[in-house]
Amino acid sequence: MPQETIDLRSDTVTVPSLGMRAAIAEAPLGDDVIDTDPTIAALEEFAANLLGKEASIFMPSGTMTNQIALRVHCLPGDEFLCEENCHIFNYEQGAFAQLSGLVGRTVRGEYGVLSLAQLEGRIRPENDHLTRTRLLCLENTHNRGGGRVLPYEGLTEMCGWAHENGLATHLDGARLMNAVVATEIPAAQWCQHFDTVSLCLSKGLGAPVGSILAGTQEKITLARRHRKLFGGGMRQAGVIAAGGLYALQHNIERLAEDHQNALVLANAVRAAEGLRLEPPRVDTNMVLFRVAQWLATAPDFAASLESHGVRCLAICPEQIRLVTHLDVSREQVERAGEIIVTLAEKISQGEVKAATGGELY
Repeated sequence: MPQETIDLRSDTVTVPSLGMRAAIAEAPLGDDVIDTDPTIAALEEFAANLLGKEASIFMPSGTMTNQIALRVHCLPGDEFLCEENCHIFNYEQGAFAQLSGLVGRTVRGEYGVLSLAQLEGRIRPENDHLTRTRLLCLENTHNRGGGRVLPYEGLTEMCGWAHENGLATHLDGARLMNAVVATEIPAAQWCQHFDTVSLCLSKGLGAPVGSILAGTQEKITLARRHRKLFGGGMRQAGVIAAGGLYALQHNIERLAEDHQNALVLANAVRAAEGLRLEPPRVDTNMVLFRVAQWLATAPDFAASLESHGVRCLAICPEQIRLVTHLDVSREQVERAGEIIVTLAEKISQGEVKAATGGELY
């Protein structure tokens, strides 16, 4: 009997459920570039209402929604402020520089969380020698922060400060719905502090592809023009938008299950030899942990786990990420936790050797 694989690499590895597949098959379609695709239009209206914005636009990816948001708010040579480990700065190939001629100025947070005190004094004065600071970007939940939810009061203060000083605000809310479920603060309440918001439909929510950018009608009209430039204008894309609409209608509240399952994994890590949670608190569906040097490298420990049926990602030489999602059950998560504890113990006692040749993601 083949070994069961428990895939905890990301909440993007999910496949459409039967209900989502039926919605995709039955979606009414049209040409969304020439005219309108009715399913895309329905998704955009639903998402705008959910996020409390005037309008929204459907795009192929969160990278595109983020990069177009930057372009909407900034001109070439302008600067935006962001947290040091945020997705926009680290995982989008520096697209803000390549595509829009922008400069990113980073500020180091605590597991992705910034404070107002860290931002004050960061706006450059108007001077022909300097870039112009135009935008504040925040990420909620924070990927590299281990799924950390930004404290609502601090977020409110930072966005208020930005607007008082003439800066626009953008939220990379790829996993915003995880923050919504974890805090019971409605999405529109989070989003009211931002001029634009990006929401991913394929992270946690279970859609196969796509992201939403929401904001004022004026900004979204401009975003549609930039989407065409970036090659994101799609024809009968209701076949994928239907999955996103189904995800928003059916898969938000169930994120609580993922959060509970992540706590199971966190407890396993706490019980394992040579492993340490980092960050020590688990807010949502991510568990990051550090592998002691005497035990193994993170890539090698990840490779060892995969050989026992647990797939995960080594995100640096010492750190591994586990992510729960709708395609892993509580039973599978408990089994993964047992494997983590047992494998760490056996390696630490010299009963088995860690695998070699693991790769960094």
